[in-house]
Amino acid sequence: MPLPKPPAKRAALLTLTDYESQAAPKPGKRSQKTSLSAEPASPAELNLYDTPEAAAAPMAEPVVVPSPAQHHVKRPAAEPRARKPRGEGPAKLFVLDTNVLMHDPMSLFRFEEHDIYLPMITLEELDGHKRGMTEVARNARQVSRDLDSLAAAMGSRDASGMSEGLPLSRTGHREAAGKLFFQTNLVNVNLPPGLPQGKADNQILGVVQALREQQPKRDVVLVSKDINMRIKARALGLPAEDYFNDKTLEDGDLLYTGVMPLPVDFWDRHGKTMESWNQGGLTYYRISGPMVPALLINQFVYLEAPGAAPLYAKVTEITGKTAVLRTLREYTHQKNAVWGVTARNREQNFALNLLMDPDCDFITLTGTAGTGKTLMTLAAGLSQVMDDRRYTEIIVTRVTVPVGEDIGFLPGTEEEKMGPWMGALDDNLEVLSKSDGGAGEWGRAATNDLVRSKIKIKSLNFMRGRTFLNKYVIIDEAQNLTPKQMKTLITRAGPGTKIVCLGNLAQIDTPYLTEGSSGLTYAVDRFKGWPHSGHIMLARGERSRLADFASEVL
Repeated sequence: MPLPKPPAKRAALLTLTDYESQAAPKPGKRSQKTSLSAEPASPAELNLYDTPEAAAAPMAEPVVVPSPAQHHVKRPAAEPRARKPRGEGPAKLFVLDTNVLMHDPMSLFRFEEHDIYLPMITLEELDGHKRGMTEVARNARQVSRDLDSLAAAMGSRDASGMSEGLPLSRTGHREAAGKLFFQTNLVNVNLPPGLPQGKADNQILGVVQALREQQPKRDVVLVSKDINMRIKARALGLPAEDYFNDKTLEDGDLLYTGVMPLPVDFWDRHGKTMESWNQGGLTYYRISGPMVPALLINQFVYLEAPGAAPLYAKVTEITGKTAVLRTLREYTHQKNAVWGVTARNREQNFALNLLMDPDCDFITLTGTAGTGKTLMTLAAGLSQVMDDRRYTEIIVTRVTVPVGEDIGFLPGTEEEKMGPWMGALDDNLEVLSKSDGGAGEWGRAATNDLVRSKIKIKSLNFMRGRTFLNKYVIIDEAQNLTPKQMKTLITRAGPGTKIVCLGNLAQIDTPYLTEGSSGLTYAVDRFKGWPHSGHIMLARGERSRLADFASEVL
């Protein structure tokens, strides 16, 4: 059978003659065999219908092509797919302690398909902590507002509506597929005689025990940030867990370091396919291969092989299966000193390359005590403010969390109140002022006054609503920040501002914060790979041999 003529223009329709010739059965034996068989249609038929009834129409009658205005095939409506449960078996019932809600106000919506149960004593404790301007009070007020929104969407206005559970997804949090249950009746549970009945923690333990007795086929788990409460629960045979959703990493050793060593056979494997060129006094290498997917933008790579020149480079571009490496400026040499400071090891050289890069807007430096975080950051800031005029001034801030007992209120202005917390800044300024040996005593004093006029000390309490334009912002002791506080500070940056976060994750003083839940860990993990950010973990201490030995053995 001849094929119809090809269309001469786009969206052309077949003529009625061509359409009937294609739809008609073939003459001959095949047509007779098809008519005698029970097959609904012949293979030569051009099927334009979705339903089997239309395909089984008699072939003897001619098929009339409908007009474009009338040709509309009604498709059956797609049925909504049922939500596939993420876990196996029935959903768990998590009983939340008050400290979980005050630690993370969004914890109600972090348990996926599982249900949440709130005892009445939890609501009483939330009501007692909602007054004040602290972070805990703000979190308590936010939880109360979320609970009020969920309760307003309840179907019936009596206790029966509460007993059926409130869907957590009604307020727009689609990831929460479970329900919220409130305690609506008094629970009378006989706890061991050693536990006081009136204490709030013990009442929550009684609620957990009663729920396990009422629902024996369901897993009822207590979630609390209080270690002693979890110990008491396990001693009573009740399952208890910590709240892990706020942790960015389970293990601090998995934190992104910003540095990756190259294999020993790097030149042998990539030398033949590598492209290299010089630009601006620096060498660029374009590499390809299986190592490229493991690289990130602004990540540093190094190769130190015996008998060969070392390679220190930074990843500047990743396009498909290729990556571009750029050699670094050697800040270990005195001619490239930054405000009189030179790098003493490999990681410090990497850090100074980041700090002096105008394209890096957000930098995080972590490391143990004495690795030079504050000194290098301050030296790079002074060089770019005083010499390069890239920024107008340096703003230094930190979290005011005391190591020991609080000394009480401090007199004076904002800078005078922050003065005792900025001892590290004064120590490093003293080191930087002594590096200029040829200026004399009067020259050093004048330089010190000029430097201090360019450094402003600000408190975290007055940061909300501000915008920093062309500022060099240093956030010291950033390991004591929560993720919410870190977000508040980073979003203060305006055009032309660089933010540098310094911290030692082994020295966290804020309660309920760990290495995995610190705001510094959160920022490092979320910003890695962004073209305008960088991170370096400093390893070697350069303060003194006494400080290095104390960091190892104490």
